[in-house]
Amino acid sequence: MPKQALKLPRRTMIRRSAGALAALTFAPQLAPLFAAAEKRRFRIGACDWSIGKLGDPAAFEVAKQIGLDGVQVSLGTAANEMRLRKADVQQQYKDASKRAGLEIASLAIGEMNNVPYKSDPRTIEWVTDCIDVCQALGVRVVLLAFFSQGDLKGDQAGTDEVVKRLKAVAPKAEKAGVILGIESWLSAEEHLDILERVGSPAVQVYYDVCNSTDRGYDIYAEIRKLGKRICEFHAKENGALLGKGKVDFQKVREALGTIGYRGWIQIEGAVPRGGQMLASFQANCKFLRSIFDS
Repeated sequence: MPKQALKLPRRTMIRRSAGALAALTFAPQLAPLFAAAEKRRFRIGACDWSIGKLGDPAAFEVAKQIGLDGVQVSLGTAANEMRLRKADVQQQYKDASKRAGLEIASLAIGEMNNVPYKSDPRTIEWVTDCIDVCQALGVRVVLLAFFSQGDLKGDQAGTDEVVKRLKAVAPKAEKAGVILGIESWLSAEEHLDILERVGSPAVQVYYDVCNSTDRGYDIYAEIRKLGKRICEFHAKENGALLGKGKVDFQKVREALGTIGYRGWIQIEGAVPRGGQMLASFQANCKFLRSIFDS
């Protein structure tokens, strides 16, 4: 420790400590990250479905081989009745995470692509229950998927129903300190409209840089526009390794710096045609660290 650090006035030390405490108080979704914040601003994970372990605690051993910090875990499927809601399954994930020395980074309800939140009553219970699962696992973010059958693009009635349902569940999420992240084909402006209508800090945007690029959006401007209303990111390419496709991740890094983001970046897809998952994800992880750890 430099000598000058020992000479800080007591008042200065108290002020700095108070500032750190305030940061934790006003950003509960970041609390799990502070243990490692001094070492690494960004944490690199992967979606369990992308590493071939959808709904399988063995995802953590695969993630360890890749060199990741954690795994984004699926709540389940309609067929298994969202099995992560069961206490014994949650314990399996806790044990697997501990053995691998990795974190349960966030949750995802990808099944809502097939069973839409905008129309299927079962999803109301799923989203409500996922908040309890987050608390049990010590997780702060849940990805709510709005693609395929659940697509909101051009569907005003469906969007209105989603807003209604999110407004109803938001108070519970707020109380639990859980963020419900919308991932969809919508633009930044369309996402912001939903967030404003819901009117809760517990509902934010889960931003996928590849999906938005494919839609023709200026992702670097969108990230800056959405700012603190982005809860987490997917780093993805379709049919290419990260850094070998359409997305300029150095510019993404600059945009994240502008908005002051610190947290998880989850690798999804990014396996070239004919490529092996493990080798591809190891290369993707190494690439992201070269950009985001600098």
